[in-house]
Amino acid sequence: MPQIVLFNKPFNVLSQFTDSEASRPTLAAYLSTFPDFYPAGRLDFDSEGLLLLTNDGDLQDTITNPRKKMPKTYLVQIEGIPDQAALLQLAKGVQLKDGVTSPAKILQIEPPDLWPREPPVRYRANIPTSWIQLTITEGRNRQVRRMTAAVGHPTLRLIRVQIGPWQLGQLAPGDFRQERIHIARKNNRHQHR
Repeated sequence: MPQIVLFNKPFNVLSQFTDSEASRPTLAAYLSTFPDFYPAGRLDFDSEGLLLLTNDGDLQDTITNPRKKMPKTYLVQIEGIPDQAALLQLAKGVQLKDGVTSPAKILQIEPPDLWPREPPVRYRANIPTSWIQLTITEGRNRQVRRMTAAVGHPTLRLIRVQIGPWQLGQLAPGDFRQERIHIARKNNRHQHR
């Protein structure tokens, strides 16, 4: 039966089980009890939060295939305080070197109650920071960071909190939970329990 692992990837951990440089922490330090599971997508080394792993190729394709446009939601600490024009640009689509991004959902939010990051984000007294919640349906390389930089607000901290129906919830960094997936083969839909 297909299964999925929801993992809260800590800051500065690779989203894979091995490292060609053999010096960076990998998933093997946290998920060695899941030898037949593979990441369904990636999360940058310097990003935190929800990473899904599965033992089912069809489910992995459903999660990662860009044509299926599975939404991904991030909490993003940015430099500065965005004005309405910047927020509207993020929502409508931002011009990047590889083209305009698809429309996104964006909310300005209060600083969330999160675990401390090690090392912490560098504090600068003369530059305020703020938080946004951003939901995208694409998966371009370092997309969220490039989007916020393009509107003049570089990302300082990035935490993915949801992929499709799966939510990070109360998982602490380095923790995981496992779920079984019921697949209705007729219409190839996945339901999580």
